[in-house]
Amino acid sequence: MSPSTTSPSRGRSTGPVTAGTAAPPGRDGFEEVVRTEGLTKLYPPDLIAVDDLDLSVRRGEIFGLLGPNGAGKTTTAGMLTTRVVPTRGRAFVGGIDVVRQPALAKQVIGVVPQSNTLDRSLTVWENLYFHGRYFGMGAGASRAAADRLLGQFRLSERAKAPVMALSGGMAQRLMVARAIFHRPDILFLDEPTAGLDPQSRIAMWEILGELHHDGQTILLTTHYMEEADELCDRLAIMDHGRILALDTPAGLKQTVGADSIVIVESTGDLDQLAQLLASSIAAVSAASVTDGRIRLAVEGETTGVLPEVVTRAERGGFTVTNLSVREPSLETVFINLTGKELRD
Repeated sequence: MSPSTTSPSRGRSTGPVTAGTAAPPGRDGFEEVVRTEGLTKLYPPDLIAVDDLDLSVRRGEIFGLLGPNGAGKTTTAGMLTTRVVPTRGRAFVGGIDVVRQPALAKQVIGVVPQSNTLDRSLTVWENLYFHGRYFGMGAGASRAAADRLLGQFRLSERAKAPVMALSGGMAQRLMVARAIFHRPDILFLDEPTAGLDPQSRIAMWEILGELHHDGQTILLTTHYMEEADELCDRLAIMDHGRILALDTPAGLKQTVGADSIVIVESTGDLDQLAQLLASSIAAVSAASVTDGRIRLAVEGETTGVLPEVVTRAERGGFTVTNLSVREPSLETVFINLTGKELRD
């Protein structure tokens, strides 16, 4: 039976882990709950999964690692939760060195992995109750906490059901409830809504918003732009094991330097057309070609830009097959940084 994804403790960080392990203030004055220094993971023969990562997560925030599959997000979370041993560098969670004191670090973290790790031999309620017992809680306290969390996570009606009877969204909510059962300093979620239907995804966002409102520090990995924009106070965009940019979602979108993005689909040499449009339309501040489409960064109103795009293209011998307008998004930021779209 494995009711927990972490090792047991005798209570929360108010126990033996408090002595000498308080998180120091970060460089910006905020209390750090997570800090990494040159954190690196190499897989033989020469795969660099995470490359010299310096990171700081503040108490009480939702911090996101955004990037495509293979960017190094899951490996980073694995090192911070003691499941992956770093090749070099240091990592601290709640002031505890996760490499030197992994057992102690496990006491102050909650982990929700990508795969379903619920105990299939237990009911929904028992998965929570025995998790508390595993972490040293008394029978009464664990029983009360299980009842409370089932209510909070909208699972009370499923308390006696086997976990195999749960939908994907319900199972994911139960894993989050189990992960916070022992009141961890920081909750790690690896792609928490991957594979969920839109309704279940929104329900999970609401749950995480409630936890955030209650002061829970959360670090999540995701490749969903909308999820990162909706949930995260700050986020780091990752690719090929490195952080390319780190800021609030609004701050990242401001780096685009445009009021709108016009997407142009056309036949012919797209690089040549992009250069033509950028040089002949005053409102276009930049143009690029990504995945078979031209992206024009437009300053000001786009009302007169769209017909001008068609006119300039036709004069140059091109046929525009589709036009669309978007606000600058995290996807735009990712494309500017990497030259490609963020795909699964």
